[in-house]
Amino acid sequence: MPSSGRCHSIHQVSLARTALVTGASRGLGAVIAEHLAADGLHVAVNYRIAAEGAEGAEALVARVRSQGGTAEAFAADVTAPADVRRLVSAVSDRVGEIAVLVLNATGPQPQLLLAETSWEDHLAHLRFFVKSPVLLGREVLPGMKRRGYGRIIHIGSEVTARPTPDQSSYIAAKSAQLGLARAWALDLAAFGITVNTVAPGWIPVERHAGMAPAAFESYTAAVPAGHLGEPADVAQAVSFLASPAAGFITGEVLHVNGGRTMA
Repeated sequence: MPSSGRCHSIHQVSLARTALVTGASRGLGAVIAEHLAADGLHVAVNYRIAAEGAEGAEALVARVRSQGGTAEAFAADVTAPADVRRLVSAVSDRVGEIAVLVLNATGPQPQLLLAETSWEDHLAHLRFFVKSPVLLGREVLPGMKRRGYGRIIHIGSEVTARPTPDQSSYIAAKSAQLGLARAWALDLAAFGITVNTVAPGWIPVERHAGMAPAAFESYTAAVPAGHLGEPADVAQAVSFLASPAAGFITGEVLHVNGGRTMA
């Protein structure tokens, strides 16, 4: 017979219905948000304050609602402390306390030679991949601890295991994000909060539309599966780690790249 503590945990899971996905107006974030809504979560769709972002976020919310799901859009710069405080407060008030946090927001990723890379280039990436997770994590943590339940999922990258040329600032920041996720997993496991990383390979999204076919062919040639992945492949991995079924998995990195990072 399960203990009363375990029953309490199951009850808390039944109330854990809100997911915040950062940078969700397009690309991987939008598909992740749509999948979580299909799983029955109430999804808060975060976007950077801009006309294009608002349009994408509202279109996503409309799609989710048309399919019977629950979603609402929230504008915020997740690298700005005041914006993050307002964002988490607004989501809690309008959708519910955040039980699932998906750290997906990213900025530009220019390819720069090492000789051309400045400290500011490093800081630009660190703001998205370390500062933003820290700001958001600190805001959602009290509620997760109080409920004894939480799912924090970092969207990482295969570059931490298989570096690419001319992206030193991006790779350094993504590596720091991975270390952050592992440290959090250790610190938070006792509170019923799991912290994991989904690390995609190159998954084409809207911003890759203008790239030369040769670039896709060159990358695909190194994928053991023989083809590129799709955003849904990443979203399905996030859905699993966000679910109660993944409660005994923490501190892990799930590579979604068709086998490119196999030893």
